[in-house]
Amino acid sequence: MNFALTEEQLAVRDAAREFAQTELLTGVIERDEKQQFPAEQIKKMGELGFMGMMVDPKYNGGGMDTVSYVLAMEEISKVDASCSVAMSVNNSLVCWGLEKFGTEEQKQKYLTKLATGEIIGAFCLSEPEAGSDATSQRTTAEDKGDHYLLNGTKNWITNGNSASVYIVIAQTDIEKRHRGINALIVEKGAEGFTVGPKENKLGIRGSDTHSLMFQDVKVPKENRIGEDGFGFSMAMQVLNGGRIGIASQALGIASGALELALNYSKERKSFGKAICEHQGIQFKLSEMATNIEAARMLCLQAATKKDNKEDFVKEAAMAKLFASKVAMETTVEAVQVHGGYGFVKEFHVERLMRDAKITQIYEGTSEIQKIVIAREILK
Repeated sequence: MNFALTEEQLAVRDAAREFAQTELLTGVIERDEKQQFPAEQIKKMGELGFMGMMVDPKYNGGGMDTVSYVLAMEEISKVDASCSVAMSVNNSLVCWGLEKFGTEEQKQKYLTKLATGEIIGAFCLSEPEAGSDATSQRTTAEDKGDHYLLNGTKNWITNGNSASVYIVIAQTDIEKRHRGINALIVEKGAEGFTVGPKENKLGIRGSDTHSLMFQDVKVPKENRIGEDGFGFSMAMQVLNGGRIGIASQALGIASGALELALNYSKERKSFGKAICEHQGIQFKLSEMATNIEAARMLCLQAATKKDNKEDFVKEAAMAKLFASKVAMETTVEAVQVHGGYGFVKEFHVERLMRDAKITQIYEGTSEIQKIVIAREILK
């Protein structure tokens, strides 16, 4: 059991931290207030290799391990969760899914550009009536011989208006239930494909969240990922890896809040001494730090299992369940440590608290994680 990080992993972590502190911190409050998509920042993230970290270098990726990805996600998320969710979706859902299950033609056409951040991708599973129950797909992909005819609506889509490539999960044969679902690559600008208004959200307000509408969109057969009926299986496998990304995002939000609370507690004085010298504040900080360290270990364990090509379903679900809970609890306490200033935007912690909530909801709610864990431990 070796808890030491390699020199390469430490270098990735340090590079991500420097980028977050120098490039993302400036303007993050304004982007949140204006719901401004961080296009310029994400482009720079692509140039630095953060948008295709685990992709094979032959497809222009970084060829890094999942542990490095967790470290980078944590540092980016400490500052701007809107950037990190775009990074997570592109890495965990789109790039990984294409590299693992796509054809060589699909990889050359799409993955090579996605891995560099030249373009970004979106993963389209959720629907108005198919959230946690992902088998109830109402979006249909009618088989027309050499193409599919796509009809339906997807919602809560990250990178919804900014993506160039969309992986859309749709039902082809309803009688086969989940075995009749396909995953199709749809390009932005396809006839009949429209993007709805941006959602006005509690947190991750810079993130580009939209509904997508498909009306008789023709999708060539060569844009199907995997065999006919493989779409649901692909989506579930992709989401297993995605949970590591979101767990790391939650970890970063929590650790960013702790850093702010620690710094503030050393500067703020009450009753003649810094508030960090008061036992009540010390208890808060110590519990926050302990929970964050436990969440970090869960994230790294899931990442290590994935890198070792071991079954990581249970570990990823545990990491997401616990890290998202820690993110909520830690950010609430960070606001409390700041007192009245915690309620003010310029001190950042109120934004982290708002951002934390979504980590308990997207890419599988906390309730779904508990179901996944229960299934695994009862096997």
